[in-house]
Amino acid sequence: MVYNKEIAITISEYLLQIKAIKLSVKEPFTWASGLKSPIYCDNRKTLSFPKIRTFIRQQFVEIINEEFGSIDLVAGVATGAIAHGVLVAQELGLPFVYVRSSEKKHGLENKIEGYYESGQSVVVIEDLVSTGKSSLQAVDALRSAGCEVKGMAAIFSYNLKKALDNFKEAQCKLITLSDYDELIKQAIESNYISESDLKSLITWRKDPESWGS
Repeated sequence: MVYNKEIAITISEYLLQIKAIKLSVKEPFTWASGLKSPIYCDNRKTLSFPKIRTFIRQQFVEIINEEFGSIDLVAGVATGAIAHGVLVAQELGLPFVYVRSSEKKHGLENKIEGYYESGQSVVVIEDLVSTGKSSLQAVDALRSAGCEVKGMAAIFSYNLKKALDNFKEAQCKLITLSDYDELIKQAIESNYISESDLKSLITWRKDPESWGS
């Protein structure tokens, strides 16, 4: 669910301005899930622009206050959401932890890094949601550690049906600052994408599983 349409438009405009959106129809990107895609959203770039990262931080803070209420802890999903999660935790004056994609192979072999206690309520910060698999692995890790996950806030979602189904099955509330549909609208208006690109993006959106076959 997109938090606010005006904010979604602003975030989409920012992502296009800093060229965080990359298109490659002939040589599509391969996601961690194995899906082939003609579009890739690199939200790490937002950290290099103070105005944009501050805007994102403040919107996350508003989402937490308005949608999730009082919490004990902020968690970021490694690696893309660690910095954004720290910024949000700092603004709220709360502890922060981050969740690895897998346990370390040395030392304490932690999957969750930082101090936390069983029973603490937490909101997870994510930079990008594709199929939702890796994002929900972080949720599962926190729940297994005894934390009460109130939900997840993400910068951007491709809004794939698979992701929506995965979050519903996991009973995890997801709120995003922007999504694929709003981004494409802004990309068309700003002439960021061509007609041929648009056709590929529409085709991919309808059936991403078989698009790259």
